[in-house]
Formats: sequence, structure tokens, C-alpha cells
Amino acid sequence: MVIPAHPLALTAARKLDERRQRALTRYYLDAGAAGIAVGVHTTQFAIRDPKVGLYRPVLALAAETVAEWERRGRGAVLRVAGVVGSTRQAVREARTARDLGYDVGLLSLGALSRAKDAELVAHCRAVAGTIPLMGFYLQPSVGGRALSYRFWRQFVEIDDVVAIKIAPFNRYATLDVVRAVADAGREREIALLTGNDDNIVADLLTTWRFSRGRDVVSLRMAGGLLGHWAYWTRAAVRMVDRVARVRGRTVPAGLLSLGAATTDANGAIFDAAHGFRGCIPGIHEILRRQGLLRGRWCLDPTEELSPGQMKEIDRVLAAYPELADDDFVTANLDRWLA
Repeated sequence: MVIPAHPLALTAARKLDERRQRALTRYYLDAGAAGIAVGVHTTQFAIRDPKVGLYRPVLALAAETVAEWERRGRGAVLRVAGVVGSTRQAVREARTARDLGYDVGLLSLGALSRAKDAELVAHCRAVAGTIPLMGFYLQPSVGGRALSYRFWRQFVEIDDVVAIKIAPFNRYATLDVVRAVADAGREREIALLTGNDDNIVADLLTTWRFSRGRDVVSLRMAGGLLGHWAYWTRAAVRMVDRVARVRGRTVPAGLLSLGAATTDANGAIFDAAHGFRGCIPGIHEILRRQGLLRGRWCLDPTEELSPGQMKEIDRVLAAYPELADDDFVTANLDRWLA
């Protein structure tokens, strides 16, 4: 499944642009996304600031737009809500998401940077008592923290864990999560989703195999929940369909080349050269060029493209036109904005 991590549409005054926020959700659904994730890193963590007060309004707007789309008989959509902060805050956000009709809470542990494994697991259990849980291994450079195999092995014992987004941008850390699910015997109950925007195609193609007693357990990613899929979503859906057709067979060299191109494009748009500081403005720049957003504005006025990032974005756009879905957006933009 393809699940875009939903950005935040703002006006030049840095207020919520409801019309374009709805248009983004409609774009993802018409592009073939199986779900949306709102209140996550790409939606900007600052929406929770009491002075901003956009957490509930943004989640509600997305939920209303999804419900409108579903009423047309176009299939069910998975609603994922980002949940962060201390246990008290996370439970409160989980309750808000549940009351708005969200199916799953994507729980970030970045706020508990000094907590030990036992404290982290207790925190997760508290939130799971409110909404089914999607674990989240977020890379430290954008607000996450290192999480051990030992933590994940305890985490997957929580009954209400239904999925894990694996996004440490680190192959060793990715293996820790997958192995923990296998060792717990929950590979049929917990969906694994890649969040490794630097390794999307390889993650989707890989079959992980682990010994469990006399058995060999095989696990695969069920799809991805990615900031990289917040743009060019139609092309992402087609790519995932292409991957699904060859999984378990000999992988065509063309898919490996597509993976390399995707990583190169992501590096430019996410600003890997500067520790991902320009990640959100980079996403906004692609959506601005397509007409879905009016500008790159973020809640923090200082959050902008890094030096040289625009040149890098121009480079990858020229190098990999096959990754884009500009024609699809152009053909439907007026209807999404209506």
C-alpha cells in the first residue's frame, strides 16, 4: 500500500489554507493511495503548539475529505494520525484522533529521548489502550531516537500493535525491527511499512528470512508510509504495483535503476546534504511547482530551502522525469481545488 505523509498547506500569512489542504488529500486518494497519514513530521510538529492550534483542525479536515471520497463508493481509506509527546500528551492526541475516526496512531518516541526501554514500553501500552498502534522508528536527525532490538522485541508483544513504520534510514536498525517481529511470531499480525525514503524500492523488493526454531520465517514490507510519497504519488502507486508483480522472482535490472533514481531524487528534495534541514520546504517546492501549493511556507519562517538545494532539485527533475506525475496533477487540479 501507498500511504503519503500529509504536508500542511499554508497561505503567505502562514495560516491554514483549507482549500489546498483538501486538494492535497483529494490528490492522494485519486492517485490510488491506500491511506493518508496526518499530524506527522511532514505536517509539521508545530501544529501542536497552543499558539498555532492546528492539530485537531487539520486532522478533522483530512477525515472529512476522506469521508466525502468514500461516500462516492470508491473504497475504504486507512486513516493514520501522528501521535507525539509525553504519555499525557500522546494519550490526549490519540483520543482526539480516535474521536475523529482515525484507525491507527503512528507513535513517535522522540520526546522520550532519555527514557529506558521499560519506560518506553509502558508509554506505548498507555497509548495503545486508546487507539490501535503503529510503531515508528524515526531517524534521529529529524526528531527520532535510537531504539534497540530489545525495545522492539518488547514493543511487538503489545496486543494492539498493528503495524510499524520503519524509518531509521539505517539498514542495521531496519533489521532490528523486522527480526523482532519474526522472533515474536507476529509476522501475520503486524504490517511492516517502509519509511526509509533513502531505500524505498529495495525495502519493497526484499524478503527477510530468519530462523525460528526449526522453521524459517519470511517477512516483507506491506508497503510504505513516506514523505517521499507526499508528491509524485500517482507515479509511486504505479511503481509499487510494478514491484508487487516481481516480488519473489528475479528482479529486473530496471527496477534497481529505478531505486537508485528514487534515492537520488529524494536526496535532493529532502536535503540530505544538510542533514535534512530543507526536507519540508523541498516537498513544498515540488507541490508548488505542480500547483497544489501556492508557496513553500512553513509555520517557522526560518524553515526554508538550504543553500544549493534548489539547484539540486532542478537537477533531479531534469534527470528523472519518469518519477513525476505532473500530467496527472494538471488534468485534475481544478477539480481538486473546487
